[in-house]
Amino acid sequence: MIDKQKLKAELSHFTGSEQVFYNPMFPKFKYTEGIKYLAQEANCYWLLVHILSNQAIKAISKQPFQVWKLKVAENHTATIIVEDGNGNQVKSFQLTFTDFPLEEIDLWFTEGTLILPSEY
Repeated sequence: MIDKQKLKAELSHFTGSEQVFYNPMFPKFKYTEGIKYLAQEANCYWLLVHILSNQAIKAISKQPFQVWKLKVAENHTATIIVEDGNGNQVKSFQLTFTDFPLEEIDLWFTEGTLILPSEY
């Protein structure tokens, strides 16, 4: 079982990134050390795939700065909302099930890179 408080605390320590990583399915996009840590510790590589694969949606890809907000309900359903960085919703997705351990998280996608907000 994941310690939620520990995960949140560890994620807050990522400020900047010296190394970037690539998903072989999406070689033109990259992600930071903080995102890699999140994916490993929370077992949520599916979230990276979701974000990167949906860059194919024109309404999303035309946004130079994207905020991806994942909110998990008590019944393990979730909503992912994509915003343009100014609080304007671009798209939303409903998940019928997730085992993501946190109640919510925001991730940023800019210049082809997925990052934690603390890494900006």
